[in-house]
Amino acid sequence: MAWNRRSFLLRSATVAGGCACCGGGLSVLGGRTPLKGSPLVSPGCRRSPVKVARVYLGKPDAHWPTPKLDLGAERGTYEAEFVKEPGAFSDVAFTVDELVSDPKQVEGLKDRLSAADGILLIHLSMGMRETIEAILACGRPTALFAAPYSGHEWSQFGAIRQKPVGAHLECFLTSDRSQLAAAVRPFRAIHHLREAKILNINARARQDETIPAWQAKFGTEFKTVDRERVLAAYEAVSVRDAEAEARRWIADAAKVVEPSRDEIVRSCRLALAFETLLAEEDATVITADCYGTMYGKLPAFPCVGFVRLNDMGLGGICESDLKSAMTYILLQGLSGRPGFISDPTVDESARSIILAHCLGTRKMDGPEGRAAKYRLRSIMERQEGCVPQVFMRRGQKVTQALLATPDSILYFTGDIIGVPDSDRGCRTQIQVRVDGDIGKVWQHWAHGLHRVTCYGDLADDLQRFCRYKDLTWVNEA
Repeated sequence: MAWNRRSFLLRSATVAGGCACCGGGLSVLGGRTPLKGSPLVSPGCRRSPVKVARVYLGKPDAHWPTPKLDLGAERGTYEAEFVKEPGAFSDVAFTVDELVSDPKQVEGLKDRLSAADGILLIHLSMGMRETIEAILACGRPTALFAAPYSGHEWSQFGAIRQKPVGAHLECFLTSDRSQLAAAVRPFRAIHHLREAKILNINARARQDETIPAWQAKFGTEFKTVDRERVLAAYEAVSVRDAEAEARRWIADAAKVVEPSRDEIVRSCRLALAFETLLAEEDATVITADCYGTMYGKLPAFPCVGFVRLNDMGLGGICESDLKSAMTYILLQGLSGRPGFISDPTVDESARSIILAHCLGTRKMDGPEGRAAKYRLRSIMERQEGCVPQVFMRRGQKVTQALLATPDSILYFTGDIIGVPDSDRGCRTQIQVRVDGDIGKVWQHWAHGLHRVTCYGDLADDLQRFCRYKDLTWVNEA
């Protein structure tokens, strides 16, 4: 069977009871029946599930944790944990699922181990160091879960990580088995970046020179789409479907402020056209040079269309910003939640940074989450178009990040302490108290204005991802 984004989403519908749809009253897929599947499925998984090699490590009659250990029964307790958390693994295929007791067994598994997005080692007994190093020699990102009493090898893990063979090893020394899901998250992000295809609506004669480096590092595919193709997709959307979509946006809005009904209908028609383009290209993310070569050249501003895709679990990215697009895919792969691209401004008196953009995503908790309150507004700095002004959640922990280069990630964390409703700056705003030194943030700011903010503290996940992909990891605060 040939895989594509839609067929994989449909397959996931039979596996999990999650939702990769917009919900909250807004339509998905142009008013057609929403697809059901894990919110972690997209963007990225358009051809195949995340491939994880699950290897249990244990020797019969080992002294630790006890010579009476039943390896099969112990393995079964872990299998039950995976069943208990189906949403965390519904997009995962365990392409290797073996109990390994001797390094000689690794030879027969090498091809399958090397083909995995990542390897999950579960340490059951002592006497496994040689086997661990044999598996690490495959060169794949590897997470090693070792509960207390599983053996004395934990005392050697630090030394192994300093060796070339251990360069891509992360360790989880914990009794908390929910961390098995955390171990898989960076593998998912790696998979999503490799499988993602980004459409760039752009008329620039000279394209971004960094694209070959992104492709080489992460495998992401990029394709430029011209205005004529967008217009053809727009004209193919019926006015009836566009009006139906507009009615849903208007009905769910707390208020419609500036945009006319005609502006909203055209925005919704373009939104449905974006879905058509993604489906035709088997792509997952779309961006547009909306303030550059496409300004005034499209039937409407792309903002509603971008929000709609973000709500669905796909990706709509402002201003042909490929760094933000890559960061968005990374954060969505780690968390199952969309990112908020912003133009920051600093308020040192509150040790905070105000993150503002006119486009705000309603489903910041992910496709299954509750939709935030929103108003339909004009773009502030243009005083035209239609955007959702979204009011996010106070008290929410957030991570702000940027995949600044193919070899480095900038990030910091903080808490939303305010949701400004101001006539200055962009429409959607959050005020974030930074975990750290706000002075350090602004004094060392680099790599452009935009950052991508995601709900949750993703610092540990980002650090593991960086180790797996040989990236420098910089806390901006």
